[in-house]
Amino acid sequence: MTEHPTSHDRRQAAAPPAASGAAMPEDAHGAVPDPRTDLRQGPGPAAAPEPGPDHRPRPTGHEAEPHPSELPATGLPAPLGRPADASATQRPVPADAVSQQPTTAQRSSTAQQPTTAPATPLPATAPSEAEAIALAARAGERLRYVGAATRRIARGIDLDEIVLGLCRATVPTFADAILVYLRDPLPVGDERPVDPVMLRLRRTDRIPEEADTETRLPLLPSGPDLSPALGGGPAADLCEVHSGGPLAEVLRGVRPVFGDSAAARAALPELLGEGRTVAMGQRSILAPLRGRRRVTGAAVFIRRPDRPPFERDDLLVAAQLATHTALGVDKAVLYGREVYIADELQRTMLPDSLPQPTGVRLASRYLPAAESARVGGDWYDAIPLPGNRVALVVGDVMGHSMTSAAIMGQLRTTAQTLAGLDLPPQEVLHHLDEQAQRLGTDRMATCLYAVYDPVAHRIVIANAGHPPPLLLHRGGRAEVLRVPPGAPIGVGGVDFEAVELDAPAGATLMLYTDGLVESRIRDVWTGINQLRERLTETARLTGPNPPPLEALCDEVLDMLGPGDRDDDVALLAARFEGIAPSDVAYWFLDPKAQTAGQARRLARRALSRWDLEELTDSVELLVSEVVTNAVRYAERPITLRLLRTDVLRCEVGDDVPQLPRLRQARPSDEGGRGLYLVNRLARRWGATRLSTGKVVWFELAIPPVVRPTPDSKV
Repeated sequence: MTEHPTSHDRRQAAAPPAASGAAMPEDAHGAVPDPRTDLRQGPGPAAAPEPGPDHRPRPTGHEAEPHPSELPATGLPAPLGRPADASATQRPVPADAVSQQPTTAQRSSTAQQPTTAPATPLPATAPSEAEAIALAARAGERLRYVGAATRRIARGIDLDEIVLGLCRATVPTFADAILVYLRDPLPVGDERPVDPVMLRLRRTDRIPEEADTETRLPLLPSGPDLSPALGGGPAADLCEVHSGGPLAEVLRGVRPVFGDSAAARAALPELLGEGRTVAMGQRSILAPLRGRRRVTGAAVFIRRPDRPPFERDDLLVAAQLATHTALGVDKAVLYGREVYIADELQRTMLPDSLPQPTGVRLASRYLPAAESARVGGDWYDAIPLPGNRVALVVGDVMGHSMTSAAIMGQLRTTAQTLAGLDLPPQEVLHHLDEQAQRLGTDRMATCLYAVYDPVAHRIVIANAGHPPPLLLHRGGRAEVLRVPPGAPIGVGGVDFEAVELDAPAGATLMLYTDGLVESRIRDVWTGINQLRERLTETARLTGPNPPPLEALCDEVLDMLGPGDRDDDVALLAARFEGIAPSDVAYWFLDPKAQTAGQARRLARRALSRWDLEELTDSVELLVSEVVTNAVRYAERPITLRLLRTDVLRCEVGDDVPQLPRLRQARPSDEGGRGLYLVNRLARRWGATRLSTGKVVWFELAIPPVVRPTPDSKV
């Protein structure tokens, strides 16, 4: 029969040499539990006694290290010491062990008896005091490194910054070389990943072969030669993860593994490519990058053969770095998707290109508040109107969110619809104000609406709480137009006032949002004066000729300093050219039966004066049809206007609001063929409802003028 040691013997072996104070609790067999004992070691020799109440780290040998499958959830190394007070070391005593514990008298009598049993020898792996202090210092350094590295990774916003942060935090502090693979394409959110799973080498980094480790080799998107850390040439740029293969098993396991493990030896050739190897032994770590929902890639940490190999604690460090990198990749992918949505929303809300109406040239600019907030509520627009007129609009919805952009899109659509009705500017702002109130009580915006008439060389402007426009004259003088400020859109119950001003040929109208002239370091009127001075200086450089419109917009934006970009900037510039009076023919005609013949004669004379006799037959036919239709229903005098620009445009206006519709006349119908002829012969045609009636117009292409050469013979 085997003799077991008594409880007294076990207590003598486990008790500290200089123990004093309250007795330590015992387990069911009378032994004192040691909180530092590794649970995976099983039965074995008792733990080494603590020399005193100071904190002692646990052994870090292979037999005392946690297995990769037992890594803490946080990824940090396990605590290296335990507090010396009783509250930190005591465990609850089982109920069935209370009766087995000796009384105080028994313990006293036992302590007075001489000990005959030999003392239990210390384990061979027990570190000395100096070794324990060194291990604790190394563990502290490892924790500080992990904290600094994860902070550096977390600072990144986009994908490149996060991957670069991992490389910079790893090389050369933790590894001599690193390869970072990411899925291609990266899944976003709950999107179903694309099959098969492909990993693309996103970035590499390594210590240069020179002694100066502060110098970095250029980082390349594909793997450079990592020799001597990586043998067999550069790593493969693209890798397919085969379902059920060794690489898929490692990625599914999530835990980092050493390169000399059986799983890594089979997975690394699949990842790096055939013929590529890494240094043998524990000189490489393969760490899967797992985000919130799925594995997004893998990282390979490599050390050279002449450098110390990785330790088992380094698996914890690699797990922490991989976890933070994967979470950062998820964050960057989601952020990139939001930026894409914001860009698409902003792009669709603003016009792709500006129209090129006759008599005015247009240019525009838009700048977001910052790269991180690319969506806002600023907008601009140019809308062609009947009679070669054009509506110029600029507005600003409060805020820099998706909601602001959505409200801006609704207001811009409303403004386009109202402009199509050819309402006066003050009426357009009134209806915009009503629309903003229907969207919500807190939907506020500023807007400036102007209508330019190139024939009359006049402009009508109405303002709703927006900064006043600037007019740069042909001679170089810039002035702030005196426009009633009005109340912002959305206030409600406010009347808007419009003013009519001269728009001389060669002048430039500058419409803008407050982000151009207002910032934290200057008020709005200071910015307006600076803008006026900048326009004057730019015009002075070109002399009597007005400055080029595109270059003028760039010069205006250059006035923004580094601290002036607090808001979005929308800029719309209009260079007035007008239509010369000699290119316009205008008549008032009474609605009589003889009016159609009179309109044909007037049009024939105008074409003869403009040397456009080739268009006489077509113009007389179309004018006769449109005027006849107007005379049939009009009660007031009708208008006939011909304009010669790059095309010949004819406009007929009356006081009837109903718009004509193109239809197919039956053989028995006596009428209904006039618009059919217009549609067949005209280059373009249309009808626009006005506040006083309607205008029906059509355009004909002007034949090119053939000029004889000097050596031609008649």
